Amino acid sequence: MPNSHKPHFLKPLLPDFHSGVTIPLGFFSQHIEGKTNRKTWKLRSDATDQTWEVIQEGRRLTGGWKDFTTAHDLQIGDIVIFKHEGDMVFHVTPFGPSCCEIQYTHPHIIREEADADDAPSFSFDYCFQAEVTASNLKEDKLYLPEGATTCTALNKQCQEIILVNKEGNSWTVSLRFSEADGMYYIRRGWRKFCRANRCAIGDLFVFNVVGDGKTTPLMCVCPEREE
Repeated sequence: MPNSHKPHFLKPLLPDFHSGVTIPLGFFSQHIEGKTNRKTWKLRSDATDQTWEVIQEGRRLTGGWKDFTTAHDLQIGDIVIFKHEGDMVFHVTPFGPSCCEIQYTHPHIIREEADADDAPSFSFDYCFQAEVTASNLKEDKLYLPEGATTCTALNKQCQEIILVNKEGNSWTVSLRFSEADGMYYIRRGWRKFCRANRCAIGDLFVFNVVGDGKTTPLMCVCPEREE
C-alpha cells in the first residue's frame, strides 16, 4: 500500500464522467495550483503496469481520461480515490457501488468487486443519515450516531475529518469524541459545509465514512442511485 500520508482526494462518478472529471478546489489549491507548470497527470493503478497520461485543463482532467475509465470499466456510481505519489503521478483506486475495492484480473483488466473482508486499503464500513437542523447549524456541531464508535475508519485520536459532497468538493472539519456522551461529533466546519451546499433546515444527507483507521477519514455524501 502506498504511503497513507500522501495527499489524496475522492471522486464519485456521475453521468457523463467519461468526458472529464473535476479536481476538488481544496486539493487543487493546496497541491496543484502554483506548484507545477505541468499539465499532464500520470495515472497508475493495481490493474495493470501501464501508466496513463491525462491532460489537465484548468481544474478538469480531460484528454486521456476516457481511455483510462474505459480500460478500467468504470461505471456511474463507482468512486475513485486519487493518491498523489509526487511529480504529477497519481495512484488511482476504484471502488464499486457496493463500496468495496474493485479487483482486476490480468491481462484483460476484467473487474471484480472484492468481498468486504478482502478490501485491503480503505473501508466503507459505516453509513448513516444526517439531518440539517436549526440547532446543529447554530452550534456548528453535528453528532454522529452511536454506531459510529464501531467504525474502523475512526479512532479517538482523529482530530479532523473531510466532508466530501457528490461533486467531490471537500471541507476539512474538526472531529472530536465525547467521553461523556460516548459519541463522535464534528464541529468548526459543519455550518460552512451546509452553506456551501445550499442546505435548508430539514435537508437529509446519507454519508459513507471512508478511511483506513490511520489517515484523516472522509465522510462522503452518497451519490443518488435510481431504484
